[in-house]
Amino acid sequence: MTLDALAAELDLAKGTLYKHFQSKDELYILLIIRNERMLLEMVRDTEKAFPEHLAFFMLHHLHHPERAVLFHQIEERLSTTGQGIHHLFSELYQVRKQRLRIIIRMTESYLESIQSLMSVRDYLASIWSITHGGAAILNSSFYQRYLGCRDTLRVALIDQALAVPKHPQASEQVA
Repeated sequence: MTLDALAAELDLAKGTLYKHFQSKDELYILLIIRNERMLLEMVRDTEKAFPEHLAFFMLHHLHHPERAVLFHQIEERLSTTGQGIHHLFSELYQVRKQRLRIIIRMTESYLESIQSLMSVRDYLASIWSITHGGAAILNSSFYQRYLGCRDTLRVALIDQALAVPKHPQASEQVA
């Protein structure tokens, strides 16, 4: 979508959008940064236990799977082709690093509390995979015909993510 098309869709003058954004790439990366800041604020809530944080993170993506899939695709494309937005990628990565520092500490504590031998890296990769795989399924026009209740699938994916570190890993079973 071009900024011209976006302006027409929003019933704005093209000049209004061009006044605020140099390009659609800048607009896209700013939306991704905004989303990342929302995720950072979610993990800063110290009142919630790890399972609640995990559910909030997953539901943020699974209630709007089209956004999750699109943001991932756009970020990957812009990281290699974006013109004049490298400073915005630096901002995005700074926000993401802040969020990951909090998530890593939270995940370490959770894994210790349930006496899991799974590494933080492997668990976070599992959560990311389950979440983004679920978003892809929920966003698929083919699978939408066969899903049945979308909420049931969302709950099943969260339950699956919470169960992952509680199962002995293959290396533990061999020993």
